[in-house]
Amino acid sequence: MRVITLAEANRIIEVTLTTAAAMKLKPLTVAVLDAGGHLKALVRQDGTSTLRPEVAQGKARGAISLGIGSRAIFRRAQEQAFFIQAINGLAGGSLVPVPGGVLVRDEAGDIVGAVGVTGDSSDNDEACAIAGIEAAGYSADPG
Repeated sequence: MRVITLAEANRIIEVTLTTAAAMKLKPLTVAVLDAGGHLKALVRQDGTSTLRPEVAQGKARGAISLGIGSRAIFRRAQEQAFFIQAINGLAGGSLVPVPGGVLVRDEAGDIVGAVGVTGDSSDNDEACAIAGIEAAGYSADPG
């Protein structure tokens, strides 16, 4: 199993933000977590609100914790609200069950990390994360 390097995490962030600029999105915060759910890199663009780092990490943390992208967590929250509420309680309220938390998979399909993006619409956040992950040579799994 590959491990996301700091250079790869920075490449993910760079392309995520470049994609956002091309789409003319609002300022973003991007968090890259490793397979253990630990923060590898985080960037917060000028003009983002104060809780954005926690939101970005919460989207990625949910994906890592449940092994599914946050889009799937969002759907599950709609279908099984009590389950997601219980999981979020176990996680100390740190999960953010909306799109924008994308799993990073290696060539074997193993989860090697997750990227959380926040600042624009959840769909746009997710699209930017996918672009960054793929530019770093990984497969993106948004759920």
